[in-house]
Amino acid sequence: MPTTPSGASPIPRKRATTPAAPPAPRSRAAKKPATAELPLTAPAIPGAAVSRFPVLDVEPRVEGGQRAAKAAVGESIPVRAIVVRDGHDALGVTAVLTAPDGRTVTCRMRPLNDGRDGWSGWVRPDTEGEWVLTIEGWSDPYATWRHRADIKVPAGHDVELELAEGLAVLHRSLSGLPRGSARTPVKAAIDALGDHTRPAEARLAVATSPEVAALMWKYPLRELVSPSPAYPVRVERRRALVGSWYEFFPRSEGATLEPPVSGTLRTAEKRLPAIAAMGFDVVYLPPVHPIGTAHRKGPNNTLEPQPGDPGSPWAIGSADGGHDAVHPDLGTITDFDHFVAAAAKLNLEVALDLALQASPDHPWVTEHPMWFRHRADGSIAYAENPPKKYQDIYPINFDHDPEGIYAEVERIVRFWMAHGVRIFRVDNPHTKPVWLWERLIAAINTTDPDVLFLAEAFTRPPMMRALGEVGFQQSYTYFTWRNSKWEIEEYLRELSGPASAYMRPNFFVNTPDILSEYLQYSGPAGFAIRATLAATLAPTWGVYSGFELYEHEAVRPGSEEYLDSEKYQYRPRDWAAAAKSGTSLVPYLTQLNAMRRAHPALQTLSGLTFHATDDESVIAYSRRDGDDPHADTVIVVALLDPHRPRETMVHFDMGALGLTDDAVFAAHDLVTDSTWRWSAHQYVRLAPAEHVAHIISVRHVP
Repeated sequence: MPTTPSGASPIPRKRATTPAAPPAPRSRAAKKPATAELPLTAPAIPGAAVSRFPVLDVEPRVEGGQRAAKAAVGESIPVRAIVVRDGHDALGVTAVLTAPDGRTVTCRMRPLNDGRDGWSGWVRPDTEGEWVLTIEGWSDPYATWRHRADIKVPAGHDVELELAEGLAVLHRSLSGLPRGSARTPVKAAIDALGDHTRPAEARLAVATSPEVAALMWKYPLRELVSPSPAYPVRVERRRALVGSWYEFFPRSEGATLEPPVSGTLRTAEKRLPAIAAMGFDVVYLPPVHPIGTAHRKGPNNTLEPQPGDPGSPWAIGSADGGHDAVHPDLGTITDFDHFVAAAAKLNLEVALDLALQASPDHPWVTEHPMWFRHRADGSIAYAENPPKKYQDIYPINFDHDPEGIYAEVERIVRFWMAHGVRIFRVDNPHTKPVWLWERLIAAINTTDPDVLFLAEAFTRPPMMRALGEVGFQQSYTYFTWRNSKWEIEEYLRELSGPASAYMRPNFFVNTPDILSEYLQYSGPAGFAIRATLAATLAPTWGVYSGFELYEHEAVRPGSEEYLDSEKYQYRPRDWAAAAKSGTSLVPYLTQLNAMRRAHPALQTLSGLTFHATDDESVIAYSRRDGDDPHADTVIVVALLDPHRPRETMVHFDMGALGLTDDAVFAAHDLVTDSTWRWSAHQYVRLAPAEHVAHIISVRHVP
């Protein structure tokens, strides 16, 4: 097989449909020989269900192509397939991604040499919309001839016949080459093959030179092109894949505790510049609606609220309104519009919680009592997730009046869309029927394809998969509970592998509901470690307010609930004092978000490789934005132990970095702004009191 340049180049699509016309012969020696030519496109065979070269197991593909795989504008999408051909002739494979307007993005795929006829490549869509992916297998006459000629000509077998057949192949290839000097190497090869005054091996050397091989790789002659079925790929806006989220409660910003007085949307605006300065892209707000008083929860989820206790924002609805109203303590819908506009000026998007449930005081309870489940005594059943009880929340029964409920849900979503919300974080979507989300997201995205939905689905993997497949652009994940090296590696291989076709992870390091055991006992180093992992392992990550202040006290041992949880009370924070003391994580979070914006490798879900370390408390991985030789590449070597220094050797898979095994590269540490010379086997030392990770930009050394 010929030596080919690294990096997949676009394949001219006309090769499959335009017959090759021979050029006028340059000399009698180079005259095109008369040969039978195979059709460029494989003919259909009556009664055959497979193409001439069967294409199997195409990835990405969801439910056999019945649903669209996920992608985002500018994303490097890894493509794989198994392609089979009979006999011993060379096979070529091309990935073809076709845009809604008919344009194509193509990539010549490379054999995986996995013993299973696997091929891989990368394609990168450039616009939103419904694309389709097709894999084309085809016969490669040049590679077939070269393999045969490299063996037979030096051995003196059928020498002139082999050279004549090579001459015919190159003549046929000319029509697919660029005009001008670019085709000079192939023209020189044609002249050489037809020149009987020159030694046979010298003629062969010209026809198989690196320059000719490079042209024939980039602009191959393709015969018997056999396409796979077309598989849908939905390409969405960039924010569906990449973003840094910050969650906070507007009512805590500007609030007082003695006496208890709520902050407002106007006071919450004052927090936005600091959030933007940390490099976050999305501000996520818990529900901003009126809160019921019946069974209102007090501090730490108690059943005895005191005067002034605000209750849980998820207990939605009161005499002041329901899901289409703003809590009077926060302000008015005009204040909400002002908040969204202020965020937009700082390049922040506002994500709003969509919680389909009601407090006992919600207008729905009296207007639509059959929307709820009634118990044997006639009472409405409140929400439970044993042992947790939510007496202040009524779940909806979607099996009674599904059309009426659906119409109301879509109305609510469109109401907030009209007020500038283009991202919805959906509370507990796994407790509602999947059909609801499939119908809702399809309806919304048909008219407004930029609107995104994040599933807060901490539930069983099949349900998380189903929600992703029916349309949720993003999902919460199990990342919060993956702490050991093997757990992280196993889970990330899943998320960046087959699962990436249907689910986009959002790595929140904490939430108002989840204060992980790791954060409770790991100290400041543990917070830095988890932020490092989340920000560099996933293209979208998030933090809940207070993380940067190392808030870590649980309500009781063994619980993941915060002490004095903000879900049930105001929690004003002294941001100025934290900044003045220099004890917050703000500088490091800012640094992480700056790295993410500067490096495309940290904006992709694919291109992830884990590298071996001699210490299980140190994890090493790299991210690469595609397989181009100059693709952006970032290495992360991070502590997992937040309590003690660690020294270890890291053993890099140099091919995954785009380097040869014996290469030495410049390792520029984005954390310390230091540069070292690293190689395949590298000693590292990390310490909680100094820095918890090397985040390395790989720079090639000539």
